[in-house]
Amino acid sequence: MATQYQERKMRDPALNPGDEPYFEAAKQGRLMLKKCNACGEHHHYPRALCPFCFSEKVEWVQAQGTGEIYTYSVQRRGAPTPFCIAYVTLAEGVKMMTNIVDCDLDSVKVGQRVKVAFKQTEGGYAMPVFVPA
Repeated sequence: MATQYQERKMRDPALNPGDEPYFEAAKQGRLMLKKCNACGEHHHYPRALCPFCFSEKVEWVQAQGTGEIYTYSVQRRGAPTPFCIAYVTLAEGVKMMTNIVDCDLDSVKVGQRVKVAFKQTEGGYAMPVFVPA
């Protein structure tokens, strides 16, 4: 028996100072990452200092929006509707915690190719989620 994804309310993110460009881009359907101009590494979650070399020379760059599932869990109990939470390894090499949506949750598997989509939160923010590619 398949476990189909059902729309569910998504809570607003807890915003940190400097997160505004990330969520503004998400409203426009763009997934942003930070890239360090000192060491060249991408990182997510976005922050003011590079977690690899601690440089302040970081900038926002648009991600390709594709990746593959690194690991996942389908939650069927304790929530009003089943959902899938996953770590996705983006094409840029970073891992991002996210939700897998708009699919049969029983068909989700490690290594599956996915692409970014956006779902609106209760307060009107756009949250990046992923769908099978």
